[in-house]
Order: sequence, then C-alpha cells, then structure tokens
Amino acid sequence: MATDTAKISQLKSAVANLNQISESEKTGFVSLVSRSLSGEAQQVEWSKIQTPTDEVVVPYDTLAPTPEDPEETRKLLDKLVVLKLNGGLGTTMGCTGPKSVIEVRNGLTFLDLIVIQIENLNKKYGCSVPLLLMNSFNTHDDTQKIIEKYSNSNIEIHTFNQSQYPRIVVDDFVPLPSKGHTDKDGWYPPGHGDVFPSLKNSGKLDALLSKGKEYVFVANSDNLGAVVDLKILNHLIRNKNEYCMEVTPKTLADVKGGTLISYEGKVQLLEIAQVPDQHVNEFKSIEKFKIFNTNNLWVNLKAIKRLVEADALKMEIIPNPKEVDGIKVLQLETAAGAAIRFFDHAIGINVPRSRFLPVKATSDLLLVQSDLYTLVDGFVTRNPARTIPANPSIELGPEFKKVASFLSRFKSIPSIIELDSLKVAGDVWFGVGITLKGKVSIAAKSGVKLEIPDGAVLQNKEINGPEDI
Repeated sequence: MATDTAKISQLKSAVANLNQISESEKTGFVSLVSRSLSGEAQQVEWSKIQTPTDEVVVPYDTLAPTPEDPEETRKLLDKLVVLKLNGGLGTTMGCTGPKSVIEVRNGLTFLDLIVIQIENLNKKYGCSVPLLLMNSFNTHDDTQKIIEKYSNSNIEIHTFNQSQYPRIVVDDFVPLPSKGHTDKDGWYPPGHGDVFPSLKNSGKLDALLSKGKEYVFVANSDNLGAVVDLKILNHLIRNKNEYCMEVTPKTLADVKGGTLISYEGKVQLLEIAQVPDQHVNEFKSIEKFKIFNTNNLWVNLKAIKRLVEADALKMEIIPNPKEVDGIKVLQLETAAGAAIRFFDHAIGINVPRSRFLPVKATSDLLLVQSDLYTLVDGFVTRNPARTIPANPSIELGPEFKKVASFLSRFKSIPSIIELDSLKVAGDVWFGVGITLKGKVSIAAKSGVKLEIPDGAVLQNKEINGPEDI
C-alpha cells in the first residue's frame, strides 16, 4: 500500500484539478484527510473522564432572570444572529427538497415557523435579529427559491453554503469526481462542524461582526424546540462564555446521543464512536452519563474568527463509509458540538426537554400534529393537560414512513393526551376523531386492510382485526 505521504500528494494533485470547488474547499479537504491519516484521533482514557460540575454544566433554573427593561432586552437581542443548519434533504421521510420545507402543522413548514418566531421577536422588542441558513449543495437552489416568499417580512435572511468535498474511493484513494462521477453523487457536505470555516469563507462572519453582532445561536432546522432564549443569551454575555452547548437529561430513547464530560480540565463532547467497546454499555447508561447534546449551540463570533484563522478547530473526524454505484467510498465529517473544547470559558446548560423537539420521522410528526401540542406565534408548545412529563412512545410500521402515506392513513390525527405507547404494524387506516389512551398496539394481519372506525376510543388494547376494536 502506498505510504500516507504518497497518498496525500496523489490526492492533492487530483484535487487541484477539480474546478467545481474553491481553493479554500480544496485546502480544507486535504487537511481533513491528512489529519485522518495521521491517526491523531486518540480514544479517550476512560479513567480520566469526570462528571462535569454545575459550574461547567449550568442548571437552567439557576440562570439569572432576563432584564425587565425592554430596552435592555433589545440591546441583548441586537447582538444575536440565529443560524439554522439547512443542509439536509427530506428523503428519509419520502420528500424531495430541503427537509425544512416539510409541513409541520397548520400547513406551516419548519422554515415558516422559524421565520414567524424571529419576526415576532423583532416586532416585540424593536430589534433586528437576522436569520442565517447554512445550506449544502443539495439544498441551495431550492432554498433560494423558497425564501423569496419571505421578502416582505421584517427579517433579514442570509444564506451561505457549507463546503463541498469529494468522496474518496477506498481502493485507490482517488477523489470520486476524478473518475468521471461529476454529478452530485461524487460529492458530500462534511457535517455541521464545517459551519465555522464556512461562516468565515463565505464572508458572512466578517459582515456580521461589522454590524456589532456578537453571538450566533446554531440549531438544526428540524428541532422545533430550538427557539431564542433570552436567559441563555444574557448569561453568556455576562459571563463571557465563548461557547455554550444546550444539553438535556437523557431518557432511554437518547442512549446514543453525545454527552459532556470534564477531561483533563476541559469540557468536551464524548460521542459513542469514541467510546472503547468495553465501556459502550456504561456510556449508554442513564446513571453515569445523565445528559446529552441537543445540538443547540451558542457561539461567540469573534472567537470563531480567531480559531478559524488560527486553523485551531481540529474536531474528531467521523468516517462515514458509503457506496456509490457499487464503488466503496469514504466521506470524512466533523460535528459542531465537538468544537466545544477549543473555546474559552465553554459551558453546557442543562435545559428543559422542551428545547429538544426534533422531527426525524413521521412518528414525531404524529406527536407535534396531535392535541399533545399547540401552535402559538410560531412556537410549538406542549399541552398542559398532559400531566406525564415524557411523551408517548410511538412506533409506526414502514407503511407510514413517507409523509404522504402517513397523511393519507390518518383522516385526522388521533387524540393522544393520555397515550403511553402506540405500536402500529401492517395496512392500518385511521378514521376521524379517534382517541388513544394507555398502551395501544394495532397489527393488521398480512394482506388484510384494517380500518379503525371514526370516533373509536382505544384504551390499553391489542388489536389484530376488526373484532378487537
């Protein structure tokens, strides 16, 4: 096998000829690959891991109240920029185009809700919080068209693209586009850790700094709970924290999420991929690692500039093997949360679960479209009539995987305020005005269509045919 130095020089000359991408993308890509070959991604020494104290992971309810004077609040908000990660497609939910244009509730999309929230904020306090969307080459063109509909709103919307890197052919370590795969399949966006260099390379970072902006609030566009929080912003400005990761208590559904640890005097993110095999079960336990990363991040803009210019953000590399037309390829990615250890006075804040409401599948869509939530001013909030803190667990079979099929199988979304769990398998169709309570399991027999009639109330039932209803 060629030596790593030979591999890199071969890759460098191949990349130099890829005129679809910029010089900064070429440099960023080659440096990422060099880092991955040098094997600097050492596993953590398990015995050195410490549970962070309340100074490092601050409990949300200990944050100082926000200033009562609206003028003070306006000044705070004028230092803020909201950035949504908008690089993902809706393909897993059977939709074309950016995931952020899937309709969430009342005909409004993720993006509509985000714009309404910031509009209301700007109107209420007379501030001008801009919205930035980080697109990928997969979502850029569609997003540019979609945001035209907001041109009359009182909110500035800026878009920029994250990097476009070539996939690497595993066999001979050549970029896939150099082998004639010049369509989208030859390329990949290198994960949201790329948000920091891309902000800088796009010119957006300097433009924001020149307008007196100080902090960026970064979140996934599909997290309906990621709304601007004045207490957090106020805390960071007062305490000069350059970076803040919102974490929230783990439930059994979150065992794979990254957690914050204290390690050699720094706070850092620990992801399941970095955990030695013999400790994976311990990592997943809720006893030792009680919190996980929501990917709601607050970061100081000057600090981003300083660290990107010094090329100091060397986050753990996540190798992501794929296959394109039978060719084994590798894409190397990084995550924004892993950057926490490079910033000064970095903290976590242990926030309420309500700030983490991601919609990853139609089962999540069922939750947020039901009476479990209400929509006010663009904010999706939990119905206080639900007394149990946890949401019901919902498992829908493959027939419900695509948004269109999901919508056609529910004439209306059932009432689930008193539901503990729902399992649906097979060819099941729901009528109007159905109520589900307790534990409900519905499984249609193979090849048989099972219709749940209008107005049915199902409580702690297992249903395998119409006779069980």
